[in-house]
Amino acid sequence: MATAELVLGLLSRAPAHGYDVKRGHDAWFPDGRPLAFGQVYTTLARLERYGLVEVTEKTSGGGPDRTVYAITEKGRKHLDDWLADPVPPAWGTADEMIRKLVTALRTGGDATSFLARQRAGHLRRIRELQELPPVPDDPTANLVRSYLVTHLDADLRWLDLALERLTDDKESS
Repeated sequence: MATAELVLGLLSRAPAHGYDVKRGHDAWFPDGRPLAFGQVYTTLARLERYGLVEVTEKTSGGGPDRTVYAITEKGRKHLDDWLADPVPPAWGTADEMIRKLVTALRTGGDATSFLARQRAGHLRRIRELQELPPVPDDPTANLVRSYLVTHLDADLRWLDLALERLTDDKESS
């Protein structure tokens, strides 16, 4: 995930504290994994080091330091370049699901059971997402949810195909 670019996008609207960046990210992706505070502050420090954000205010009053970050011109250019660059179609990548399946097949593990459990997990997550009410007044959150469901559905079709092929291979052996 392009956490740095998402942080730049959030800061492009207005300067913000790390806490506000985290809340903004989580609001943009309500069905995704929340962004960890540690990741926010690590990313902000790295962006500052590269000159993509700058500290505009630092206060401390009875609690933790409150640092306000703003995107720089260099940061805006970086964000614009990132947004203009299309994401290459995934080909030949091996995510964890594929790695586990290949490892199970090559080490004599129970690949069929793994695929069945994975399929059940995908079905459960699709149902969870479909049962959530639409996010009012936020079409982007609904687009993200639709994207997630569509990709899970594609994985589910592949899982069914893989189970069918493994079953056919066992029957023909």
